[in-house]
Amino acid sequence: MKRKVIWMLVFCMVMVMGFAAVAQAAPIVNLDKAKKMISAAEQKALEIACPMVITVVDEGGNMVAQHRMDGALLASVDISRGKAYTAVALKMSTEKLASLTQPGQMLFGINTTDGGRLVIFGGGLPIIENGQVVGGIGVSGGSVEQDVTVVTAGLAAW
Repeated sequence: MKRKVIWMLVFCMVMVMGFAAVAQAAPIVNLDKAKKMISAAEQKALEIACPMVITVVDEGGNMVAQHRMDGALLASVDISRGKAYTAVALKMSTEKLASLTQPGQMLFGINTTDGGRLVIFGGGLPIIENGQVVGGIGVSGGSVEQDVTVVTAGLAAW
């Protein structure tokens, strides 16, 4: 009987520790938050009459959600995802990266690394929480200035 009680206690402790680990491992950038950012970005895109593709990724650069507005360029599907990934991978906005990757600058040529996934023009922003990059948002479909405006609106919904 004593042995059964000990095993039950051990089993309960393992279960509690397992549930705690699952709770801690919950994604910071989840589908609900991604949808809110996408909705805010889409609203801004509608205001400026420019169809966009909006992508949200998690801290590992994995897609959480992507939305292609009617009429958005097909190429923008890949470009927006690349911008979101780049913002996470390099922990900076793709707009800032643009100036650092010009000929003669310290990061010139970085866009040829990482399997060509890095996008070096504006429209991607890291999602930062408590000083840590926890994800990224990227948009594509307009001029760089329009993309920056729309991605900024999306991030503001975070």
